[in-house]
Amino acid sequence: MTSPLRPPRVVATDLDGTLLRSDGSVSERTREVLAALDDAGTQVVFVTARPPRWLTEVGRLVGGHGVIICLGGACVYDVGTRQVVESRGFAPLALGDVVRDLRAAVPGVALAVERVDGPVFDPTFRHDEGMPEEWRGPVERALDAPVAKLLARTDDTSQDEFFERVLDAVGDRALLAYSGAAGLAELLPPDVTKAGALSAWCASHGIEARDVWAFGDMPNDLPMLAWAGTSYAVANAHPDVLGAVTHRTASNDEDGVAVALEGLLDTSVPHPRPSADRSGT
Repeated sequence: MTSPLRPPRVVATDLDGTLLRSDGSVSERTREVLAALDDAGTQVVFVTARPPRWLTEVGRLVGGHGVIICLGGACVYDVGTRQVVESRGFAPLALGDVVRDLRAAVPGVALAVERVDGPVFDPTFRHDEGMPEEWRGPVERALDAPVAKLLARTDDTSQDEFFERVLDAVGDRALLAYSGAAGLAELLPPDVTKAGALSAWCASHGIEARDVWAFGDMPNDLPMLAWAGTSYAVANAHPDVLGAVTHRTASNDEDGVAVALEGLLDTSVPHPRPSADRSGT
């Protein structure tokens, strides 16, 4: 007989491809579940590859308080103050060497960097219309302060070949985190993962891994899913993720995170939130 799941103190979920639908929207069903978790005192922590500038709207889904772990674990964003309160990045000199070696290994590669104070994109990096002019220019101009993430993009090779060339160029100086975007390599400092940032935040609030339910869909979620006491993959997840978790749920377009949590809400007992969330820090 299967033992009942341990109710979580923290629900940690990826956003794109997991909590959000394919069009980037959030269903009313999911909104209601998140609000009910908040009322019950269960902390919801979004753990995402998104940069801080893309978090204002989703922060409202967690009651306007708490934290979001972003940039793949490189930053912790306080929802209440809309500020990055913790960050980790590449050492500037070391990243300069990585950028030089990537340009040599992948001719024509387009690079971008994410810093706490905003991004810089190579002129050849595909981007949204209306980007501020100060975000454009060779990334070499932006390496004078810690960079949380380096992005590399190419349309000239297959994804597997591109990743192989990137890995050969950077070695152990950066961690390749695959979040599902075609032709895009996301590089983090070698000691930065979603799992590391989440476990550090939980430890600072006296929360153990066994008290965490985690949800994800892509390989960059695997360390977090392995660390959490209970792990879920949505049905649309990458095969490696589907094979690694303790549980599966419906797809993101079928509100899989909400489906998995609705049964919990029928039986869970309210408990106090971590004290930091009451003060908004």
